[in-house]
Amino acid sequence: MHRLLLIDHDRDVAQALGLACLERGAGVTFAENVCEGVRVLVDQSISLVVVDAALLRLAPHEHATLFDRVAPRTPVVVVVGPTTSLESRVALELAGFRVRARPVAADDLLKVAAGATA
Repeated sequence: MHRLLLIDHDRDVAQALGLACLERGAGVTFAENVCEGVRVLVDQSISLVVVDAALLRLAPHEHATLFDRVAPRTPVVVVVGPTTSLESRVALELAGFRVRARPVAADDLLKVAAGATA
């Protein structure tokens, strides 16, 4: 079973996405910020990290290093809003993140998680 970590301060969005993942057989853990998410990654085995781009305070490569250190080989999807600039999206992708526009589909996330374990 896949276990996703959803890092998002918007509780309604996280719960809706979490319920959609649960309906598809994936376990879900929630965190409201990156620091809380890192603590979860240290304590639990996670298949996929999904994080709201608005919560990323460091440069993209610094966040990529952070996630790689605490959860090596765990894919990270960064969810961006419609007003996120192309430059920001490209910087995130160059740092190694998978970038998805909000609203992100549970099926898309589960495909990423499945591809990481294949």
